[in-house]
Amino acid sequence: MSRPAGREPRRLTRWWRRRSLRTRLTVIAATAIAVSVFMAFQVASELLDWELRDTAEDQLRADSRLLATDAERAGLAQVQLPPYPGSGRLVRVILPDGSTRTPAGQPALPPVSEHAGRVAQGASADLMESNDIDEDGYLIYTLRAGDGAVQVARVANDSPINRFGFGMLLIGLLCVVGGALVGRTVARAGLAPIDRLTAAAVRVAHTQDLDADIPDEGGGEIRRLIQSINDMLAALRDSRRAQRLLAEDAAHELKTPLTSLRLNVELLIRLDRRGTLDSTLPAESRTRLLDDLGAQVAELSTLAAELTDLARGDVTDESTDLLDLADVVVAAATRARSRVPDIEVALDVTSVWVSGRPAALQRAVLNLIDNAGKWSPADQPVQVRLRAEGASAVLEVDDAGPGIDAVDVPRVFDRFYRADSARALPGSGLGLSIVQRVVDAHGGRVTVARSARGGALLRVDLPPAAPPGRITRPTAGS
Repeated sequence: MSRPAGREPRRLTRWWRRRSLRTRLTVIAATAIAVSVFMAFQVASELLDWELRDTAEDQLRADSRLLATDAERAGLAQVQLPPYPGSGRLVRVILPDGSTRTPAGQPALPPVSEHAGRVAQGASADLMESNDIDEDGYLIYTLRAGDGAVQVARVANDSPINRFGFGMLLIGLLCVVGGALVGRTVARAGLAPIDRLTAAAVRVAHTQDLDADIPDEGGGEIRRLIQSINDMLAALRDSRRAQRLLAEDAAHELKTPLTSLRLNVELLIRLDRRGTLDSTLPAESRTRLLDDLGAQVAELSTLAAELTDLARGDVTDESTDLLDLADVVVAAATRARSRVPDIEVALDVTSVWVSGRPAALQRAVLNLIDNAGKWSPADQPVQVRLRAEGASAVLEVDDAGPGIDAVDVPRVFDRFYRADSARALPGSGLGLSIVQRVVDAHGGRVTVARSARGGALLRVDLPPAAPPGRITRPTAGS
């Protein structure tokens, strides 16, 4: 059963990809040197062959002229042809009738060719022929002399080329081996920073020590790679530090409601076991205690939800949509009224389109309204205004409360931070931190100032988006 034609190339590709970078560089260096040596051998062989052939042809022409001079002086039939010495040139005289004369003991030359016969007949002055069909080929030069011609030939000798090729083969093998060694040495030296970088990364992975930066060495790509990994380690350190602070702050914030909840539950259990629950706690006290338990459970639930939302950071499956921020504000105000029926929200919103995540933006607006509702007096509504101002969509939420002290302004958006004046109020200190995270994720900015009514004014600036069409929205209020 035959194999598919493309299987072998794919197998070779997989084998190559499984090799280390050091092995690849070694193979590439050795291959490059081998190809270079082969090309040099081909070029040098051709040049050497041309040079030897030119030299042999020049020598044959010179010897032919001497023999032709003697033949013209003594005649083709009487010219002296010394016996063949056993090596060297071979000579032949072509008589006018087409017969030939050769020295005694000389090896037989190939028959006179048709072109050489024309030279003897006077059709041309000379002719250089190469009879190299087999390994006993000859290089023959025919020169017109008298009424015939003389020929001088040499055996085509490839031994210099063969010796040269053998020498080049040995040199090529040495160069390939040397190239492989040099390539491996260069690869080892060039990849040494990567080896140290790999060892440092493995050490960080095993020890979980993110504080040890990798030493900056090398240049170019290696330096940029090391700097990128150090930047990644710094980001991981910041992330771990943020997680640790979040866990510590969460534990601290959870301790108080959990302790209060545990004490109240233990009190109820202890009284129930003694059978004195009804006598010790009148109906009014039990109602108050159960209300406290409900409030504490609600506080824990809110804190857990805010912690979950904060821990998620920017990781969310919610897609970014083109939306009317006025719809988001109205929905958030409706939710705020349903959660706290006593809160009064006055809306003054106009249609402003933004690109964002609806649920995240609604949560941020809801947190702003909840925060303002804690401080506004019962007879003073929370004012929420939305408008387009310059190149921003501006959302303002203000209350008529006591405002934020100047010392608390720099930390008002910190996680779990609560001013001394807010310790007695419900809350976790995460609401405004979530607001800032959502606004930052949408490319906006949130600031805090004092409102004209003396309370806190929180302002959110978001980049607007082009609306899908002209929409007119009347001013809403309640």
